[in-house]
Amino acid sequence: MVHRTRIKICGLTRDGDVDDAVEAGADAVGFVLYAKSPRHVDAARAGVLAKRLPPFVTPVLLFVNATPAEIVAAVQAVPNALLQFHGDESPGQCAAPGRPYLRAARMAPGFDLLDLASRHPEAAGLLLDAHVEGYGGGGKAFDWSLIPANVPCPVVLSGGLNPASVIDGVLRVRPWAVDVSSGVESAKGVKDAALMRRFCEAVREADSRLTTR
Repeated sequence: MVHRTRIKICGLTRDGDVDDAVEAGADAVGFVLYAKSPRHVDAARAGVLAKRLPPFVTPVLLFVNATPAEIVAAVQAVPNALLQFHGDESPGQCAAPGRPYLRAARMAPGFDLLDLASRHPEAAGLLLDAHVEGYGGGGKAFDWSLIPANVPCPVVLSGGLNPASVIDGVLRVRPWAVDVSSGVESAKGVKDAALMRRFCEAVREADSRLTTR
C-alpha cells in the first residue's frame, strides 16, 4: 500500500493563512496556546480560526505546561481538536483531558525516545523536534539518525523543515506525518501561501519517489 505522508502546518494566527493552508493541501493546522510564543493565540481566537476548517482537516491545539482550566477552555472552543503537549507534562497530565494527543520529544544525543514512547502508551503519536533553549524547536533541524527504527507509534517529523529540506526528511525518516511552522513563513506568525503550497508539493514529490523505489 502506498503511504501518503500527512502534513501539519502549525502556528497559524490569521484567517487567510488558515484558508491558504487548506488550499495548499494541509491535513492538519496547529494553533499555539502558549503566551510566550510569537505565534500565540488564545482559546477564543483558536475557536474562530478552527471554524474555517472544512471536514477532514484536523485542528491541533499546542500547549506548554498549561493549567487544566486552560486546556478545558481551549477544548471547549475547539471541541474536535487533537492536543499536542510541548512542555514538561507528565503522561497523566497528557491523558487527563481524555482526548487524542501528540507528545513532543526534544531530540538530542542521549535522549531515549523509546522510553518516552513507553511512558505514553495512550499517545496518538510522537512529534520529534529539535532540542533548543525554551520550548519548541526554534526552527532548527536535528540529527535524524537519532531516531530509532522501532518506534512503536506514529512519528511526526518536525524541526527546521521547509520546502527544500522536507523531501529528504520524508525519504530518510519515512514519518507518518511532517510538521512545519517557520519554514513556511514570511515573518513570525505570518504564513506565506506560496511557501505552504511548495511545502505540500514537496511532500507529495517525496511520496511519489518512495512508490518508485
